[in-house]
Amino acid sequence: MSILYATVPGGVQAAARARHPLAFTVVDIEAQLDSRAISPASQTGAGRFNVWGNSFPAEHLPEPGSTVEVDGVPFAFAPPGADGDNLRCAGQFVPVPAGRYDWIHLLAAAERRAEDHVAVHFADGSVDFEPLRISDFWSGAHPVFGDVPAFSTPVMHYPHHVQAKVSALMWAQRVPVTRRTPMVGLGFPRNLAVHVFAVSLQVSSTGGGS
Repeated sequence: MSILYATVPGGVQAAARARHPLAFTVVDIEAQLDSRAISPASQTGAGRFNVWGNSFPAEHLPEPGSTVEVDGVPFAFAPPGADGDNLRCAGQFVPVPAGRYDWIHLLAAAERRAEDHVAVHFADGSVDFEPLRISDFWSGAHPVFGDVPAFSTPVMHYPHHVQAKVSALMWAQRVPVTRRTPMVGLGFPRNLAVHVFAVSLQVSSTGGGS
């Protein structure tokens, strides 16, 4: 699915961006959902974001299946399936609509601040490894990697209760695509501390995606 979006500030920048809106391709990751990190208040024990059974409160996140915009980027929150509501990084390969892209945008959270790499696969068989860095999900954490707070919930779920005044943080992060070749897929690292909830690709200004 391709979405056009333009941020319109004032003056000359507004006119320029209106003429050349940013284009995004939302990536379908439903087939790769393998972990449950979100729970309703009536089923706090259903979440398993970390080894202590904490989870994000569903009541304070977008509706499953909805499209949300974070820092000017559209994301699709996948409907939860039998296997989960997020991709917990375990070496999965995610195919993407072939196209030339400038950025990989992620909604993600980490059980602690995490630094790893994502493999960017191209149509000519080449693969680039780009940094994937996600800040801690825990209440009061700071965006140490330049990521942007996407959602900060007023409570956090524990296995047997809802904990007030403890936030769970989800971040918007981006990964550069430096090769000017059509991209065809993403290989996520084997790092179970990193959870991905949505992926969108920013179409290259010199060659669009599908």
